[in-house]
Amino acid sequence: MTADVLKYHFTVVGGDFTSAGKASVNVKKLLRQLGIAPDIIRRVAIAMYEGEINMVIHANGGTADLEIYPDSIVIILADSGPGIPDIDQAMQEGFSTAPDNIRSLGFGAGMGLPNMKRYTDEMKIDTEVGVGTTVTMTIRL
Repeated sequence: MTADVLKYHFTVVGGDFTSAGKASVNVKKLLRQLGIAPDIIRRVAIAMYEGEINMVIHANGGTADLEIYPDSIVIILADSGPGIPDIDQAMQEGFSTAPDNIRSLGFGAGMGLPNMKRYTDEMKIDTEVGVGTTVTMTIRL
């Protein structure tokens, strides 16, 4: 039995803080139109926004894909940035490699990956230094 899957694709532009978060705003509207529960919408929007910001700051952008299944929502964030050399360190709240100019804008507090994990039911990070990172997050409905 194959379930219907709704798929959406977004491009995240690196270094563009004015449009950062645009994909998560669009996803929020979309999920609202589909009648998804507000607490699920909030979790998806937060996890996706944090991932978008990470791609804008660290990876010169990337892609955000959303897959909506009958029992879950899957967010796949992929970039061809520098990769994450130490995932355990990157998962620590407050750890950040964001430069000072980014921090002065209010970003780079080191809460991106921890928040992504906190607001999802499953999170998997595939990364290779010098190649890029793919983060797959699942939120069960």
